[in-house]
Amino acid sequence: MASRLNPYVNFNGNARQALEFYASVFGGTPTFSTFADLGAADSPDAERIMHGMLETDLGFTIMGADVTSDMEHQPMAGASVSISGDDGDVLRGYWDKLSSGGTTTMPFQKQAWGDEFGMCVDKFGVPWMVDIIQSQ
Repeated sequence: MASRLNPYVNFNGNARQALEFYASVFGGTPTFSTFADLGAADSPDAERIMHGMLETDLGFTIMGADVTSDMEHQPMAGASVSISGDDGDVLRGYWDKLSSGGTTTMPFQKQAWGDEFGMCVDKFGVPWMVDIIQSQ
């Protein structure tokens, strides 16, 4: 297997819901391992996700996990997950789903450099950038 770069996001008890949401946006079926599955059945975090992964038919991979209840959850900051391409209909669909229930930080619209671009933070606190690249 070639090396891959993919986001790994920490959640505060809702990793399962977040990865299921991303599956509804991008397709694919997430897989999950709970702390109980990996030997901590008596833990207060037994049902939290120790590792989850979504792989899509388009080759996207998003991984995530819940922090344990004794850890302070730090929301994602200083970075965004970026998705871009030239298929406007598909990317607008991603935008609509990712921004629904979240916060738009830059409206999705034609930008000075020619692309359609927007930024949002989804309902799970993950920042996204969506860019429809315009042909030159």
